[in-house]
Amino acid sequence: MTVTNALGQPVGAPVALDLPRPLPPSTPMRGRTCSVVPSTPDHADALFAAYSDDAEGRNWTYLPVDPPRDIAEMRARLEQMQASADPLFHTVLDSAGTPLGTASYLRINPEAGSLEVGWITFSPRLQRTVMSTEAMVLMMARAFDELGYRRYEWKCDALNAPSRAAADRLGFTYEGTHRQATVTKGRNRDTAWFSILDREWPPLRAAFRAWLDPANFDAGGRQRARLSDLLGG
Repeated sequence: MTVTNALGQPVGAPVALDLPRPLPPSTPMRGRTCSVVPSTPDHADALFAAYSDDAEGRNWTYLPVDPPRDIAEMRARLEQMQASADPLFHTVLDSAGTPLGTASYLRINPEAGSLEVGWITFSPRLQRTVMSTEAMVLMMARAFDELGYRRYEWKCDALNAPSRAAADRLGFTYEGTHRQATVTKGRNRDTAWFSILDREWPPLRAAFRAWLDPANFDAGGRQRARLSDLLGG
């Protein structure tokens, strides 16, 4: 339905939401297979070990930083991450409490009820696991269910095929590409934009819960129903 103002001009629909929304807290998010907790320098040793599994540095190609050279550099980065409010960094821990990767909320805009998930730096031990999906779901659930945000964004280098595939798998909608958006490591970067809106979250949440249910996995840990099937993709 088209909304018009007193002058007969089309305008956006009224937003029935108390704005601004709260800022994301720096507190743990607990799941069945993993936890997402505030990043601290105490995670340095384990994170460096996990990142070292990527000997070629393939996972860092599209990030604006290179892999940490040693534990001291990893610790220094985590000190900076701990002090940052935007991006607000978190570490993903496995069920034993071992750090395996990091991610953050950024471009946090309480006045618009919008934020982005980014700086996703998952080690090979975390990639393509149930934990990696659950970590992303925990961060979405905090944004929508706990904080009442209305827009959740994902952005990546337009050439980063794995990141684009991950956004699609997680139910994000592709919105377009900003050409020559920035320069990363001396190279041009076109940035692909994706989003999930608050009205899209309830069916996504139901699909994630069904996929993450232990009953969806057999004794060997193999999924019975694919997430794409549950999302109707």
